[in-house]
Amino acid sequence: MMVGCYDVKNGTVDVLSIYRDTLVDVPWEIPKINSVYNRQGIEGVQKQVKNLIGYQPDYYFVVELDAVSELVDAIGGVDFEVPINMDYDDPIQGLSIHFKKGMQHLSGADALRVVRFRHNNDGTGYGTEDIGRIGTQQAFLKAVAKQLLQIGNVKNIPALVDIFYTYVKTDLTTGNLVWLGNEALNIGTENIHFATLPGDGSGYYNKQSVYVLDAQATCDLVNEALNPYNEALTLEDMDILVP
Repeated sequence: MMVGCYDVKNGTVDVLSIYRDTLVDVPWEIPKINSVYNRQGIEGVQKQVKNLIGYQPDYYFVVELDAVSELVDAIGGVDFEVPINMDYDDPIQGLSIHFKKGMQHLSGADALRVVRFRHNNDGTGYGTEDIGRIGTQQAFLKAVAKQLLQIGNVKNIPALVDIFYTYVKTDLTTGNLVWLGNEALNIGTENIHFATLPGDGSGYYNKQSVYVLDAQATCDLVNEALNPYNEALTLEDMDILVP
């Protein structure tokens, strides 16, 4: 889950990742933000995001996983620095992930495997599963953006539009999307910045392992990178649950 903010004046994009196990104030047994969409839909997710960052973003995207592989194939694959050796098999999911650390040219199917990876079969891997995976996902998105914004991919726009309408649900209008697409052509990858909500992944709440946000550090980060207002947001604008 990510929140993005496009600064039109300065031509920069800031993207904030939210850990799937982030503790939120919900009335069911497992109080994690990744449980909200299946129970309350996008409206519930928007409410919880507002609680975490102090305001509700203007628009949303819900992206199916297949969009990743289709997009990468449409732009001819992506060169990506795989951060660690990956060896994982899950016959139940039909998932087999085997990559060596280092630069790889990933197909769509390979890219999906890399961004889904959490740990090896023997338990080794990132050390901090979700934290490590988010770092890989952020780096991967930046690599995709670099490839996508190359002038040679202009010819692929019709295919990209088809992928978008097949696998993405959004409340942006077609006019919004055309405008954003034109703006994106002028944004260099050096102007795309990623961050992650600060907190502690070793916390517990109601005997559940959760990621507990550092409320003040979260407020400071939002004001630095994602505040769309002239006035600073405060902890009073947020509803960050701390055990």
